[in-house]
Amino acid sequence: MPFNLPIFLTWLRIVLIPLVVGVFYVPDLMMAVPSKNLAAAVIFVLAALTDWFDGFLARKLNQTSAFGAFLDPVADKLMVTAALLILVELGRLNAVIALVIVGREIAISALREWMAHIGASRSVAVNSLGKFKTVCQMTAIPLLLFNAPLVVGGRTWLDARVWGLWLIYLAAVLTIWSMLYYMKLAWPQIRERVGAEQ
Repeated sequence: MPFNLPIFLTWLRIVLIPLVVGVFYVPDLMMAVPSKNLAAAVIFVLAALTDWFDGFLARKLNQTSAFGAFLDPVADKLMVTAALLILVELGRLNAVIALVIVGREIAISALREWMAHIGASRSVAVNSLGKFKTVCQMTAIPLLLFNAPLVVGGRTWLDARVWGLWLIYLAAVLTIWSMLYYMKLAWPQIRERVGAEQ
């Protein structure tokens, strides 16, 4: 197993996942709910930043590897799934929205693995629609974790809960749209393989 700075950052992201969840299990006497919200949001943002930095450094330092390519999306999906589950547990997110997002990730991951197995992985490569979905999702989650108006200098700049909900709903719509898009791209290969096996 190779070990370099990008892979270290990916492992760090995985280590931060239990902290995002665990902070909400700290007794209220030790840490007030607003402090828990802020801590979880900050930890999630730090974890999300490692996602950007590990990819950037892997390319910049020419330290890309097959293991890193495997571990990076696993870390991303674990991070998002854990955050969505805790938001559902806290009553800040509808379970259906979480199921749509997590279900899509599982389905597309399986599709990509199968397409790579048959040598057609380029057909379902990440595109701009998927990237926009990810931006909405990764912005919405820390806002929902924070779950309060953002006040600076006595002035409210935005209501994190409201913006978080709008963005997560948009992410859910884009999730379905992008899944249908990837399925459309893969459909010729699926039809050909299924027809050959009959």
